[in-house]
Amino acid sequence: MTNEKKDNSELTNKNEINDESVSTNTFEKTKQQMRANFLVRAKEASITRKIVVVSLLVLLLLFGIGGKLVYDYITDGLSPVNEASDEQVVVDIPLGSSSSTIADILENNGIINNALIYRIYIKVNNVADFQAGEYTLSPSMTLAEVSDALQSGRVYEEALFYVTIPEGRTIEEIAGLLANNANIDEDAFLELMRDEDYIKSLIERYPSILSEVILDDDIRYPLEGYLFAATYPVYEENPKVESLVEQMLDRTEDVLLEYYGEIDELEQFSVHEIFTFSSIVEREARNEEERKLIAGVFYNRLEEGMRLETDPTVLYALGEHKDRVLFSDLEIDSPYNTYRVFGLPIGPISNFGVSSLDAVLNPTETNYLFFVAAEGNIYYSETFEEHRRKANEYLNRDI
Repeated sequence: MTNEKKDNSELTNKNEINDESVSTNTFEKTKQQMRANFLVRAKEASITRKIVVVSLLVLLLLFGIGGKLVYDYITDGLSPVNEASDEQVVVDIPLGSSSSTIADILENNGIINNALIYRIYIKVNNVADFQAGEYTLSPSMTLAEVSDALQSGRVYEEALFYVTIPEGRTIEEIAGLLANNANIDEDAFLELMRDEDYIKSLIERYPSILSEVILDDDIRYPLEGYLFAATYPVYEENPKVESLVEQMLDRTEDVLLEYYGEIDELEQFSVHEIFTFSSIVEREARNEEERKLIAGVFYNRLEEGMRLETDPTVLYALGEHKDRVLFSDLEIDSPYNTYRVFGLPIGPISNFGVSSLDAVLNPTETNYLFFVAAEGNIYYSETFEEHRRKANEYLNRDI
């Protein structure tokens, strides 16, 4: 296959006020107050249910552990560390801290029970705009009270600059962008991307998105495809590489959290495979419609036991950019080359955007098995004969 680019019972417990001495106004006030209390409790229960559902999906997907153990784990994470404590702890939130870093700081200082559960909590409740600063917090505080406190501080300074990581970029391309736009040493970044001890520490810190599979010796860069495409603020003239990497992984984790239910329903692919699939779709297509169609083609080929045979995987295997993939290039012996391996390649070939992830999870259903990309258009075919004719016509290439 050829191509050149890819969200009452009115529990007023009426208390049946039968005392005729109680005035109508008093009754109405009491009823309104009880209704207000009910709404508050209902909202809190709804939030808890959402967190439990999302957390169950995440934890069951990753660990397959028993329901009772999961429920206890989540309940503990949502509860104050010690409701009876009167201890006061001074906690410093550095400028530019990611949600993951803030959660870790709070757990390390004994303010919350579980950093992962807190990250899920703030995501489900759309808690944002945490402020840098020094806070006096207590182990007796609820997650809501902690979050409110962290939103009340003041920012000491604005970001010095921003660095944008576009969709479809490889680790090596990201290294160049960071060097040119964030004062990051390119070689130091690439060295860190190969540091097994650092990668293992990230696997422990981000179990919802990273797993041991990325440590396979045949994978070029373990974090390839995991550094999400977005614009990131930089607060220091010479920022730490680790700080930027963790910002990107936080963003990846936030985005993926919204899709855990669909991934769980899909069943046939792991998170790593979903990322791999999404990266190929990203490199093959230019818009949402194309991504969904191309994802549909790839699903059809996989179901038929056919190789994906997609040029971007060849280019990644070659480690270079070429305007035209030659027949000789298709022979490269690499676990990334989908002209030689069946199924998905060993890992992602770039990062990807939300629309590519959505396309993989919600492809367009068609009977197409082939496509040709030429001169800004994509031509789909159901049979090899039709595909061959279009390749000859639009690419002047006999396949």
